[in-house]
Amino acid sequence: MSEPVIASMAEVRNHLADVLDRARRDETPTIITRRGRQEAVVIDIDEYRRLHLLAEQAEDAWLNKLADEAEAEGTEGSVSLEEMAALIQAHHA
Repeated sequence: MSEPVIASMAEVRNHLADVLDRARRDETPTIITRRGRQEAVVIDIDEYRRLHLLAEQAEDAWLNKLADEAEAEGTEGSVSLEEMAALIQAHHA
C-alpha cells in the first residue's frame, strides 16, 4: 500500500472518480479531511476486506486467550456472559 494522499472533502467531492481509481488501481488510500481534521479514508475494497478479516482474527484470538485463561483459573475468576459482552464492547471502543 502506498503512502496516503490527504485531500479535503471538497477535493474528494470534485474528483471522486480519481480518488476511487487511485485506491483501486494504485492501492493508494486517500485520507479525507473536513475543516482541517482527518475524518475518513478511502481504500480499495480488497484491502478493506483484508483488514476486516485481520481484525476479526485478532478479536477471535483475544477471545480464545480470555477463554483459555478463564479455563485455567477454573471457576474462580470466571466472568458472566454479561461481563464478557462488556469486555468485548470495551475492546471495540
